[in-house]
Amino acid sequence: MSPGTVAMALAGDGRSQPWELYELSIVAAVFGTPQPDLHDPWYELRLCSLTPVERSFGYGVSLTPTHGLAELVTADTVIVPSIPERCLGTDFGEYPELVDALRQARANGARMVALCDGAFALAAAGILDGRRATAHWEHTPILAERYPKVTVDDAVLYIDDGDVLTSAGMTAALDLCLHLVRRDLGAVTANRLARRMVVPPHRAGGQAQYIDLSVPVTEDDGIGGALQWANANLDRPLTVDDMARRANLGPRSFYRRVHAATGTTPLKWLLNQRLVHAQSMLETSDAPIEKIARLSGLGTAANLRRHFTAHIGVSPAEYRRTFRGSRVIADASG
Repeated sequence: MSPGTVAMALAGDGRSQPWELYELSIVAAVFGTPQPDLHDPWYELRLCSLTPVERSFGYGVSLTPTHGLAELVTADTVIVPSIPERCLGTDFGEYPELVDALRQARANGARMVALCDGAFALAAAGILDGRRATAHWEHTPILAERYPKVTVDDAVLYIDDGDVLTSAGMTAALDLCLHLVRRDLGAVTANRLARRMVVPPHRAGGQAQYIDLSVPVTEDDGIGGALQWANANLDRPLTVDDMARRANLGPRSFYRRVHAATGTTPLKWLLNQRLVHAQSMLETSDAPIEKIARLSGLGTAANLRRHFTAHIGVSPAEYRRTFRGSRVIADASG
């Protein structure tokens, strides 16, 4: 199975409206670098612009888009990184060709993705009408005012609305890109890629934008060892009190520290780890659903199905069929 073509759409000319190098680099690192040991073939990345000529970012860095907007229209996935800041409050009248290309790509069935303020481009094309979307929290008020048909949420890292996805700024763009790999190629591949990039394997999109997640949880935080211990013992019936005792903290202090470090509660963090572990087992083993539920700490097959469907969007059995195909041993209990 090929993960398909990814077209990155660049607004502006890269001179008077400079591009955001950080997000371009994220997309290039995740989708543009072949990873034959993880999945072969990997994605085919197209760098698309209205004027595919060399542009300088300064600091001795320059970039030449490889394709025009015609190649964007035929891509499987279209990603729009941050747009020039001068376009935030406009209707993109300066870039009618780009807006038209985004509409055509959507009409052709492309999955549409906006990183940070790229959401303004999708909104200008009408692609976010009637949908929930996010962008960098500093600019979400402008997005909501300019495009009232969009339900703007400024308190999340990213939003997966099926075939239209949006992220907050900076590192949240990396979270969304890894989420796409997880959707396309599975949890194991996404986790291995994240490990290679030395970043956390999965941050749920519902985490708050405002939480400072730049400093990783370590033993010095008082909770790092406890969370690592919990992750290694997911088959046990863990409680917040259990993890707090492991961290030599009271339950309330432990709760506050986990929330400050991860943007979520200890129990929600624990549930997410259990679901990630279940995903990995569904992808890599023929274990029955009941056994996976037990080993991931979710107890029963019914409980696993309920949480898995609510958070992943499909049943465990359907997820297994999607990522393991003909290798799967039929499991009527899923």
